[in-house]
Amino acid sequence: MVEDVDGNRFLDCAAGIAVNSTGHSHPAVVAAIVEQARRFLHKSGTDFYYETQVRLAEEMAAIVPIDGPVRSFFGNSGTEAVEAAIKLARYKTGRPFLVAFLGSFHGRTLGALSLTASKAVQRKGFGPPAPGVFHAPYADCYRCPVGQRPESCAAECLDFLEDQIFVQLVSPDEVAAIVVEPIQGEGGYLVPPQQFHDRLQALARRHGILLVVDEVQSGMGRTGKMFASEHYGLRADIVTIAKGVASGLPLGITAARAEIMDWSPGAHASTFGGNPVSCAAALATIELLKASLVENAAVVGAHLLEGLRALAARHPLIGDVRGKGLMIGVELVRDRRTKERATSERDRVIDEAFRRGLLILGAGRNALRLSPPLVLTKAQADTALGILDEAIGAVERSAGLA
Repeated sequence: MVEDVDGNRFLDCAAGIAVNSTGHSHPAVVAAIVEQARRFLHKSGTDFYYETQVRLAEEMAAIVPIDGPVRSFFGNSGTEAVEAAIKLARYKTGRPFLVAFLGSFHGRTLGALSLTASKAVQRKGFGPPAPGVFHAPYADCYRCPVGQRPESCAAECLDFLEDQIFVQLVSPDEVAAIVVEPIQGEGGYLVPPQQFHDRLQALARRHGILLVVDEVQSGMGRTGKMFASEHYGLRADIVTIAKGVASGLPLGITAARAEIMDWSPGAHASTFGGNPVSCAAALATIELLKASLVENAAVVGAHLLEGLRALAARHPLIGDVRGKGLMIGVELVRDRRTKERATSERDRVIDEAFRRGLLILGAGRNALRLSPPLVLTKAQADTALGILDEAIGAVERSAGLA
């Protein structure tokens, strides 16, 4: 719950864009921050070791979905984690090119922005992007980019990558990495079928391409598992992590197989990355996630999904409900048959929910995203459902859809 300066209280289902994984100022996280702040605030892990960063590296090596020994680089944000992954992939392979996906969001610094293909406004005025990036369609079974039906969609979108990009645009032996979100975030909270990740991983292995899995939004318990990759049995070469890892303090992590992250001293660094206070917050966050919050995300997320699907049965504005754990997307349409995007209606639903005391955000062109703190209870989820029921109903009536 959050309260504004006028005393209005809101149920937060946005969590600072999926950042406040343990809620707002969890006592255990605050205590860890205060204790570390009393000891020292900064020493730069680029030049000296300190215990909090070493402990966090050990924790990440134990939990990240990478086979074998793991090394981690610490930055300050998700976009920095992705930038490090780009540099590492090119450095290790000696290859210049990268593949990403339409609808993806990987950050706003130039390299990460060149991978990002979510909204034109995010790129407008900043061109040209960094060269050497190719984009393939992402698996969106509700709106299949290659015309398959939802009930039969089985990753045919990857034909475009394999039969066109790799045949007509770039030889796969010149591709350093494929960068993919296991569940697409800004693109609309899209949950791909198992076949998508199975085939993508096999394709990368066949051509010696590193698989970079962007878990910035989907990781750290958000989907009811520590990482969304675990739902698919996906084993990455490099994983990027941020957002919920430190409960609101700035921290980005690029984790990789140790044999890949073998760059020379000075090849890459960060003055503030892995700040000891942020590391202390992350260690406390991971402890809370392991103890109960990953499981809570799975249980309460399933409850919330069930409730949203019940709302879909009553509201024609809802075209699709999808998600895992507490990473849930609700796609709004003006017509379920044509799937015409309800873009302005989506924005009005967000406003109507706000007026009723619920904080939610958009994703993609016409989807609502529900990404609450992982401390959400079933009772609070029911409150969110009640408010959404009213908000969607109000918009349907004003649009003549009720």
